[in-house]
Amino acid sequence: MKINVWNTILQLSKERGVEPSVIINAIEESLKVAASKYFVQNEDIHVFFKPEKGDLRVYSIKHVVERPLHPTREISLEEAQLLQASAAVGEAIEIDLPADTLGRIAAQAAKKVIFQKVRDAEQEKIYGEFAPRLGEIVTGIYRREEAGAIILEVNGVNVLFPLREKLLDEEFGRGDNVRAVIVQVRRGQKGQDPQVIVSRTSPKFLEKLLELEIPEIANGTIEIKDIVRQPGERAKVAVATKDKDVDPVGACIGIKGSRILAVSKELSGEKIDIIVWSNNPLIYAKAALSPARIESIAYQDRVEKTLQATVSRDQLSLAIGKKGINVKLASKIVGWKIGIKES
Repeated sequence: MKINVWNTILQLSKERGVEPSVIINAIEESLKVAASKYFVQNEDIHVFFKPEKGDLRVYSIKHVVERPLHPTREISLEEAQLLQASAAVGEAIEIDLPADTLGRIAAQAAKKVIFQKVRDAEQEKIYGEFAPRLGEIVTGIYRREEAGAIILEVNGVNVLFPLREKLLDEEFGRGDNVRAVIVQVRRGQKGQDPQVIVSRTSPKFLEKLLELEIPEIANGTIEIKDIVRQPGERAKVAVATKDKDVDPVGACIGIKGSRILAVSKELSGEKIDIIVWSNNPLIYAKAALSPARIESIAYQDRVEKTLQATVSRDQLSLAIGKKGINVKLASKIVGWKIGIKES
Protein backbone atom coordinates (compact mmCIF):
# COMPACT_ATOMS: atom_id res chain seq x y z
CA MET A 1 0.00 0.00 0.00
CA LYS A 2 1.25 3.49 -0.84
CA ILE A 3 0.84 6.27 1.73
CA ASN A 4 2.21 9.79 1.75
CA VAL A 5 3.27 10.57 5.33
CA TRP A 6 6.99 11.32 5.05
CA ASN A 7 6.57 15.10 4.94
CA THR A 8 4.20 14.92 7.90
CA ILE A 9 6.77 12.93 9.88
CA LEU A 10 9.50 15.46 9.10
CA GLN A 11 7.26 18.36 10.08
CA LEU A 12 6.22 16.67 13.33
CA SER A 13 9.86 15.91 14.08
CA LYS A 14 10.80 19.56 13.66
CA GLU A 15 7.86 20.89 15.69
CA ARG A 16 8.29 18.50 18.62
CA GLY A 17 12.08 18.33 18.58
CA VAL A 18 12.26 14.53 18.38
CA GLU A 19 14.04 12.33 15.86
CA PRO A 20 12.04 11.03 12.85
CA SER A 21 13.00 7.49 13.90
CA VAL A 22 11.02 7.96 17.15
CA ILE A 23 7.91 8.88 15.18
CA ILE A 24 8.42 6.02 12.71
CA ASN A 25 8.74 3.53 15.58
CA ALA A 26 5.59 5.02 17.11
CA ILE A 27 3.68 4.53 13.87
CA GLU A 28 4.87 0.92 13.58
CA GLU A 29 3.86 0.22 17.17
CA SER A 30 0.46 1.86 16.71
CA LEU A 31 -0.19 -0.17 13.56
CA LYS A 32 0.56 -3.38 15.46
CA VAL A 33 -1.84 -2.36 18.23
CA ALA A 34 -4.63 -1.45 15.80
CA ALA A 35 -4.05 -4.49 13.55
CA SER A 36 -4.37 -6.85 16.50
CA LYS A 37 -8.11 -6.13 16.38
CA TYR A 38 -8.19 -7.64 12.89
CA PHE A 39 -5.84 -10.56 13.53
CA VAL A 40 -8.01 -11.92 16.31
CA GLN A 41 -5.84 -14.95 17.16
CA ASN A 42 -2.99 -12.91 18.71
CA GLU A 43 -0.82 -13.60 15.70
CA ASP A 44 2.74 -12.41 15.38
CA ILE A 45 2.19 -9.19 13.46
CA HIS A 46 4.86 -7.73 11.20
CA VAL A 47 5.05 -4.20 9.89
CA PHE A 48 6.97 -3.20 6.79
CA PHE A 49 7.09 0.59 6.77
CA LYS A 50 9.33 2.73 4.58
CA PRO A 51 7.78 6.20 4.87
CA GLU A 52 10.40 7.91 2.72
CA LYS A 53 9.23 5.66 -0.15
CA GLY A 54 5.59 5.60 0.90
CA ASP A 55 5.54 1.79 1.35
CA LEU A 56 3.40 0.17 4.06
CA ARG A 57 2.46 -3.44 4.73
CA VAL A 58 1.00 -5.05 7.84
CA TYR A 59 0.92 -8.84 7.80
CA SER A 60 1.27 -12.03 9.82
CA ILE A 61 3.18 -15.17 8.87
CA LYS A 62 1.59 -18.61 9.25
CA HIS A 63 2.70 -22.11 8.36
CA VAL A 64 0.37 -24.22 6.21
CA VAL A 65 -0.66 -27.51 7.87
CA GLU A 66 -3.41 -30.09 7.45
CA ARG A 67 -4.88 -29.54 10.89
CA PRO A 68 -3.85 -26.33 12.73
CA LEU A 69 -3.12 -26.85 16.42
CA HIS A 70 -1.70 -23.37 17.00
CA PRO A 71 -3.91 -20.77 15.26
CA THR A 72 -1.46 -17.96 16.03
CA ARG A 73 1.24 -19.64 13.88
CA GLU A 74 -0.62 -22.14 11.69
CA ILE A 75 -3.32 -22.11 9.00
CA SER A 76 -5.17 -24.95 7.31
CA LEU A 77 -4.42 -25.78 3.68
CA GLU A 78 -8.00 -24.97 2.72
CA GLU A 79 -7.88 -21.48 4.26
CA ALA A 80 -4.39 -20.84 2.90
CA GLN A 81 -5.46 -21.65 -0.66
CA LEU A 82 -8.29 -19.13 -0.40
CA LEU A 83 -5.63 -16.50 0.21
CA GLN A 84 -2.97 -17.92 -2.07
CA ALA A 85 -4.01 -20.57 -4.62
CA SER A 86 -0.51 -22.06 -4.84
CA ALA A 87 -0.18 -22.61 -1.09
CA ALA A 88 0.99 -26.07 -0.05
CA VAL A 89 1.46 -27.91 3.25
CA GLY A 90 4.84 -27.06 4.84
CA GLU A 91 5.05 -23.62 3.30
CA ALA A 92 4.80 -20.29 5.13
CA ILE A 93 2.47 -17.65 3.77
CA GLU A 94 2.14 -13.95 4.55
CA ILE A 95 -1.37 -12.80 5.34
CA ASP A 96 -1.79 -9.12 4.56
CA LEU A 97 -4.19 -6.81 6.30
CA PRO A 98 -6.70 -5.77 3.61
CA ALA A 99 -5.92 -2.40 2.05
CA ASP A 100 -9.19 -0.77 3.09
CA THR A 101 -8.77 -1.90 6.70
CA LEU A 102 -5.14 -0.83 6.69
CA GLY A 103 -6.13 2.58 5.32
CA ARG A 104 -8.58 3.18 8.16
CA ILE A 105 -6.03 2.05 10.74
CA ALA A 106 -3.30 4.26 9.31
CA ALA A 107 -5.62 7.27 9.32
CA GLN A 108 -7.40 6.77 12.65
CA ALA A 109 -6.18 4.25 15.21
CA ALA A 110 -2.50 5.01 14.59
CA LYS A 111 -2.95 8.74 15.10
CA LYS A 112 -3.80 8.47 18.80
CA VAL A 113 -0.84 6.24 19.62
CA ILE A 114 1.54 8.29 17.47
CA PHE A 115 0.91 11.43 19.46
CA GLN A 116 1.18 9.56 22.76
CA LYS A 117 4.51 8.10 21.70
CA VAL A 118 5.71 11.50 20.55
CA ARG A 119 4.62 12.98 23.89
CA ASP A 120 6.51 10.25 25.72
CA ALA A 121 9.57 11.09 23.67
CA GLU A 122 9.17 14.78 24.50
CA GLN A 123 8.93 13.97 28.21
CA GLU A 124 12.02 11.80 28.07
CA LYS A 125 13.85 14.57 26.22
CA ILE A 126 13.00 17.09 28.98
CA TYR A 127 14.12 14.66 31.68
CA GLY A 128 17.31 13.89 29.75
CA GLU A 129 18.06 17.59 29.36
CA PHE A 130 17.57 18.60 33.00
CA ALA A 131 18.55 15.53 35.07
CA PRO A 132 22.30 16.00 34.36
CA ARG A 133 21.93 19.69 35.34
CA LEU A 134 20.93 18.98 38.93
CA GLY A 135 22.66 21.58 41.12
CA GLU A 136 23.09 24.03 38.23
CA ILE A 137 21.85 27.62 38.29
CA VAL A 138 19.33 28.46 35.58
CA THR A 139 17.55 31.66 34.62
CA GLY A 140 13.84 31.41 33.96
CA ILE A 141 11.15 33.85 32.85
CA TYR A 142 8.27 34.32 35.31
CA ARG A 143 5.13 33.16 33.49
CA ARG A 144 2.42 32.66 36.11
CA GLU A 145 1.64 31.44 39.62
CA GLU A 146 -0.42 28.35 40.33
CA ALA A 147 -0.91 25.79 43.11
CA GLY A 148 1.65 27.29 45.47
CA ALA A 149 4.39 27.63 42.87
CA ILE A 150 5.69 30.09 40.32
CA ILE A 151 6.02 28.71 36.80
CA LEU A 152 9.28 29.72 35.17
CA GLU A 153 10.07 29.12 31.52
CA VAL A 154 13.61 27.79 31.01
CA ASN A 155 14.61 27.03 27.42
CA GLY A 156 10.97 26.58 26.45
CA VAL A 157 10.26 24.22 29.36
CA ASN A 158 8.07 25.05 32.37
CA VAL A 159 9.86 24.51 35.69
CA LEU A 160 8.40 24.75 39.19
CA PHE A 161 9.63 27.38 41.63
CA PRO A 162 7.67 26.61 44.83
CA LEU A 163 6.81 29.68 46.87
CA ARG A 164 8.48 28.07 49.89
CA GLU A 165 11.77 28.15 47.93
CA LYS A 166 11.52 31.93 47.52
CA LEU A 167 13.53 34.25 49.77
CA LEU A 168 11.70 36.22 52.44
CA ASP A 169 9.99 39.35 51.06
CA GLU A 170 11.08 38.61 47.47
CA GLU A 171 8.58 39.79 44.87
CA PHE A 172 8.58 38.86 41.19
CA GLY A 173 6.36 40.02 38.37
CA ARG A 174 5.30 38.46 35.11
CA GLY A 175 8.15 38.58 32.60
CA ASP A 176 10.89 38.97 35.24
CA ASN A 177 14.07 36.93 34.94
CA VAL A 178 14.56 34.71 37.99
CA ARG A 179 17.78 32.89 38.86
CA ALA A 180 17.53 29.69 40.89
CA VAL A 181 19.27 26.34 41.30
CA ILE A 182 17.85 23.02 40.10
CA VAL A 183 17.25 20.94 43.23
CA GLN A 184 15.08 18.11 41.89
CA VAL A 185 14.23 16.49 38.55
CA ARG A 186 11.49 13.85 38.57
CA ARG A 187 10.08 11.79 35.75
CA GLY A 188 6.43 12.67 35.15
CA GLN A 189 3.57 10.35 35.93
CA LYS A 190 1.73 8.86 32.95
CA GLY A 191 0.57 11.68 30.69
CA GLN A 192 2.39 14.36 32.70
CA ASP A 193 5.56 16.28 31.99
CA PRO A 194 8.65 15.68 34.12
CA GLN A 195 8.93 17.97 37.14
CA VAL A 196 11.92 20.26 37.31
CA ILE A 197 12.03 22.04 40.70
CA VAL A 198 14.24 25.05 41.45
CA SER A 199 15.10 26.92 44.63
CA ARG A 200 16.65 30.15 45.88
CA THR A 201 16.72 29.06 49.54
CA SER A 202 18.86 25.95 49.08
CA PRO A 203 22.48 26.07 50.34
CA LYS A 204 23.36 24.78 46.86
CA PHE A 205 22.18 28.06 45.36
CA LEU A 206 24.59 30.03 47.55
CA GLU A 207 27.39 27.56 46.77
CA LYS A 208 26.90 27.97 43.03
CA LEU A 209 26.71 31.77 43.30
CA LEU A 210 30.02 31.79 45.16
CA GLU A 211 31.50 29.54 42.51
CA LEU A 212 30.38 31.95 39.76
CA GLU A 213 31.71 35.01 41.58
CA ILE A 214 34.99 33.67 43.02
CA PRO A 215 37.49 32.15 40.56
CA GLU A 216 39.48 30.46 43.34
CA ILE A 217 36.39 28.41 44.25
CA ALA A 218 35.62 27.64 40.62
CA ASN A 219 39.15 26.35 39.93
CA GLY A 220 39.38 24.36 43.18
CA THR A 221 42.04 26.47 44.94
CA ILE A 222 39.49 27.18 47.66
CA GLU A 223 37.10 24.45 48.78
CA ILE A 224 33.70 25.07 50.33
CA LYS A 225 33.49 22.63 53.24
CA ASP A 226 30.13 23.58 54.81
CA ILE A 227 27.23 25.97 54.18
CA VAL A 228 24.28 26.76 56.45
CA ARG A 229 21.61 29.37 55.78
CA GLN A 230 18.69 31.19 57.26
CA PRO A 231 17.53 32.16 53.75
CA GLY A 232 17.31 35.88 53.15
CA GLU A 233 18.79 36.72 56.56
CA ARG A 234 22.18 35.14 57.26
CA ALA A 235 24.48 32.41 56.01
CA LYS A 236 27.76 30.93 57.14
CA VAL A 237 30.24 29.45 54.67
CA ALA A 238 33.27 27.46 55.83
CA VAL A 239 36.17 27.41 53.40
CA ALA A 240 39.63 25.83 53.28
CA THR A 241 42.64 25.75 50.98
CA LYS A 242 45.85 23.75 50.64
CA ASP A 243 47.62 26.72 49.04
CA LYS A 244 49.63 28.50 51.74
CA ASP A 245 49.81 31.64 49.61
CA VAL A 246 46.03 32.05 49.48
CA ASP A 247 43.90 33.66 52.18
CA PRO A 248 40.59 31.79 51.68
CA VAL A 249 38.49 34.30 53.63
CA GLY A 250 40.04 37.36 51.99
CA ALA A 251 39.75 35.86 48.50
CA CYS A 252 36.05 35.13 49.03
CA ILE A 253 35.28 38.57 50.42
CA GLY A 254 37.21 40.40 47.72
CA ILE A 255 38.62 43.92 47.63
CA LYS A 256 36.42 46.15 49.80
CA GLY A 257 33.98 43.23 50.02
CA SER A 258 33.19 43.39 46.30
CA ARG A 259 32.84 39.65 45.73
CA ILE A 260 30.70 38.77 48.71
CA LEU A 261 28.55 41.89 48.27
CA ALA A 262 27.70 40.81 44.72
CA VAL A 263 26.48 37.47 46.06
CA SER A 264 24.62 39.10 48.95
CA LYS A 265 22.85 41.42 46.51
CA GLU A 266 21.52 38.44 44.54
CA LEU A 267 20.18 37.05 47.84
CA SER A 268 18.22 40.20 48.75
CA GLY A 269 20.89 41.42 51.18
CA GLU A 270 21.44 38.13 53.01
CA LYS A 271 24.49 38.54 55.27
CA ILE A 272 27.20 36.01 54.49
CA ASP A 273 29.91 35.14 57.00
CA ILE A 274 32.98 33.51 55.43
CA ILE A 275 34.94 31.49 58.00
CA VAL A 276 37.93 29.17 57.98
CA TRP A 277 36.99 25.51 58.33
CA SER A 278 38.70 23.43 61.03
CA ASN A 279 38.37 19.83 62.22
CA ASN A 280 38.91 21.11 65.77
CA PRO A 281 35.44 21.92 67.20
CA LEU A 282 36.77 24.66 69.50
CA ILE A 283 38.62 26.51 66.74
CA TYR A 284 35.78 25.96 64.31
CA ALA A 285 33.11 27.19 66.75
CA LYS A 286 35.10 30.32 67.60
CA ALA A 287 35.28 31.17 63.89
CA ALA A 288 31.63 30.23 63.33
CA LEU A 289 30.40 32.75 65.91
CA SER A 290 31.79 35.54 63.72
CA PRO A 291 31.30 38.51 63.59
CA ALA A 292 31.35 38.35 67.40
CA ARG A 293 34.72 38.33 69.19
CA ILE A 294 34.92 35.32 71.50
CA GLU A 295 37.00 35.53 74.69
CA SER A 296 37.14 31.78 75.25
CA ILE A 297 35.39 28.56 74.34
CA ALA A 298 35.49 25.16 76.02
CA TYR A 299 33.96 21.71 75.91
CA GLN A 300 30.91 21.42 78.14
CA ASP A 301 29.84 17.84 77.41
CA ARG A 302 31.69 15.79 74.82
CA VAL A 303 29.08 13.03 74.83
CA GLU A 304 26.19 15.44 74.23
CA LYS A 305 28.45 17.51 71.95
CA THR A 306 27.94 20.84 73.68
CA LEU A 307 30.32 23.79 73.90
CA GLN A 308 30.37 26.90 76.09
CA ALA A 309 31.52 30.22 74.66
CA THR A 310 32.33 33.24 76.81
CA VAL A 311 31.98 36.78 75.47
CA SER A 312 32.14 40.31 76.83
CA ARG A 313 28.92 42.21 77.43
CA ASP A 314 29.30 44.32 74.30
CA GLN A 315 29.67 41.16 72.17
CA LEU A 316 26.81 39.18 73.72
CA SER A 317 24.00 40.30 71.41
CA LEU A 318 26.28 39.98 68.38
CA ALA A 319 27.23 36.42 69.33
CA ILE A 320 23.60 35.42 69.82
CA GLY A 321 22.31 37.37 66.84
CA LYS A 322 18.86 38.61 65.97
CA LYS A 323 16.32 36.03 67.13
CA GLY A 324 19.27 33.77 68.01
CA ILE A 325 20.19 33.27 64.35
CA ASN A 326 23.96 33.69 64.73
CA VAL A 327 24.47 31.09 67.45
CA LYS A 328 21.91 28.79 65.81
CA LEU A 329 23.78 28.80 62.49
CA ALA A 330 27.15 28.48 64.24
CA SER A 331 25.92 25.40 66.12
CA LYS A 332 24.54 23.92 62.91
CA ILE A 333 27.71 24.36 60.86
CA VAL A 334 30.02 23.03 63.61
CA GLY A 335 27.73 20.16 64.57
CA TRP A 336 27.96 21.00 68.29
CA LYS A 337 25.40 22.92 70.36
CA ILE A 338 27.00 26.17 71.47
CA GLY A 339 25.97 28.00 74.64
CA ILE A 340 26.80 31.69 75.12
CA LYS A 341 27.56 33.34 78.45
CA GLU A 342 28.74 36.76 79.45
CA SER A 343 32.17 37.07 81.07
